[in-house]
Amino acid sequence: MKSGTPGFVGARLKEAREARGISATALAELLDVSKQAISQYENDRKTPGPNILDKISNQLNFPKPFFLLQRKSDIDRTIFFRSMSSATKRERLRAKHRLSWLKDIVAYLREFVVFKDSYIPDFEIKEPTEIAFDEIDAMAADCRKFWGLGKNSINNVMMLFENNGIIVTRGILDADKLDALSEWDQETMTPYIFLGADKGVAVRSKFDLAHELGHLIMHRTVRNKRLSTPKDFKLIEAQANRFASAFLLPEETFLVDLTTPSLDAFWLLKEKWRVSIALMIVRCRDLNLFDEDDYRKLWINLSRRGWRKKEPLDDSIPVEESKFLKRAIMLLIEKGIQTKADMLTSLPFPKTAIEELAGLSRGFFSIEEAMVEPLPRLKLKRSAVNRKFIKKADVIPFKQNDKKSLF
Repeated sequence: MKSGTPGFVGARLKEAREARGISATALAELLDVSKQAISQYENDRKTPGPNILDKISNQLNFPKPFFLLQRKSDIDRTIFFRSMSSATKRERLRAKHRLSWLKDIVAYLREFVVFKDSYIPDFEIKEPTEIAFDEIDAMAADCRKFWGLGKNSINNVMMLFENNGIIVTRGILDADKLDALSEWDQETMTPYIFLGADKGVAVRSKFDLAHELGHLIMHRTVRNKRLSTPKDFKLIEAQANRFASAFLLPEETFLVDLTTPSLDAFWLLKEKWRVSIALMIVRCRDLNLFDEDDYRKLWINLSRRGWRKKEPLDDSIPVEESKFLKRAIMLLIEKGIQTKADMLTSLPFPKTAIEELAGLSRGFFSIEEAMVEPLPRLKLKRSAVNRKFIKKADVIPFKQNDKKSLF
């Protein structure tokens, strides 16, 4: 009787394979087994022996405990993929799995850290087809009021979202046609945004963040089935684009700054508003500042200048980085609540994936504990060990049940 691996979860093998973009046939060749064996492993009809499991772990670069980790059903998940229509199924699957790992990281941190509840306006939208575009502009303005932003440029959208309970990460999606994705976690009612780091252009990322916010606000009741309908998907994407434009460029103040809708005028405004020239062209069209013929000419001139691929100032505006999860992990380690080894045991994912999803430096889990960088601007006056008191205004207070809060 051949030995297998007790507790092996076939769905995890399929997940790891899809996350690496490897077909079942290709994996079978790497492991020197039949394609039928891979199918049996993934469908829990058979488990791999110790030697095969070692090969699986090495070839896919996943720790062996990952394949013993129970997996939650994702049947009811609704994920919005930016550029979903042109992204391949394989690219979407890879991104979906990485988002799941992010949720697992957050679930682990919630055992020690009290996360702030999401603070996002709810306009109680039941049916997206009933939303008019002028209503979207009003919702974007109301969202700004809700967060007390005023009507000027938003300096750091990433920080704004994290401060209002949205879990944001930035990672490589390895997909030319996929820029971002988002999801409302129905179990914890937590909004997530996964931002692609592939392009590395600040103004593009800023728009992607605002676009996903549009989905979180307007489309939280939309279910996944509707996204597979081209007509509905096109409408939902157009609504999110309109929301992002209005959110980043409020009509009143943007028009005060704009002397004339021209490429040179947009160039001058780009540093202040920190959005793309392309977005300013679209916003002006939405505000009826010119007709479709002028709109078309601006796009032609944008292409002639070579700005469709790379605009002026794209290299000088810094890319916003997520910090929330990194700070949570650093605090737990600094205070001795968890070690890096503890984290890797509880989160049996590839080290590089955890580092990327949590905003940690590459190689973080390979550095000795003594080399952990100190936390900036954080003062803890009571820990789970010494029971000193802290001020409510401190960013990360501890609770008496040995958990800590980041807000």
